[in-house]
Amino acid sequence: MTIKGLSSGTESFDGSGLRILIVHARWNMQVIEPLVQGTIETMKQSGVKEENIVIENVSGSWELPFSCSRLIAASQRQASSTGVDLMSSAPLSALLNTVSPSTTTPPSSHSTSKRLTGPFDAVIAIGTLIKGSTMHFEYICEAVSQGLMRVGLDSNVPVIFGVLTCLTDEQALERAGIAQAGREEKAHNHGIDWGNAAVEQACKAKRWATGSL
Repeated sequence: MTIKGLSSGTESFDGSGLRILIVHARWNMQVIEPLVQGTIETMKQSGVKEENIVIENVSGSWELPFSCSRLIAASQRQASSTGVDLMSSAPLSALLNTVSPSTTTPPSSHSTSKRLTGPFDAVIAIGTLIKGSTMHFEYICEAVSQGLMRVGLDSNVPVIFGVLTCLTDEQALERAGIAQAGREEKAHNHGIDWGNAAVEQACKAKRWATGSL
């Protein structure tokens, strides 16, 4: 019996007014793609609108802290809703078409829902690190973990740690929800946990900002 995983809380959270950024690495895309897809679908179930999910990609996990920091800062400087939107959700449509074209419809250009602009309410950093034969793995894991924590504390924006740190390829595939031959237990996509955590933290951060404890 497994005891790992995010348990459901006593509160429900409405993500319809949230603008959320996903920054993902392109290293190990076989694992990254289902993680991003699971994150997106979970947030949509909590009310987050597709047009309010912005996706950016970087080469690897090492680049995640810097990229998240700069994108958060850019969103905070962004023009008001009547100005020019510097970061659109176009990358989301492209990703959804690539990952699951048969089940997901990208946002229509004629949608009546208004896309939010301005600061991101939460950021999800997604990457996959798999141990090799050198110390490279340990250095990257430590630096990325500390870097993403620092970004969240310095920016006051919730940063969700969506970086898998796995010892084997099989561990990474299992945590991306990819079924493997010879295993009876169903694999769990950790993107689901990250999507739920992002909505919860974003909603709570908004509440705490108003002094409602």
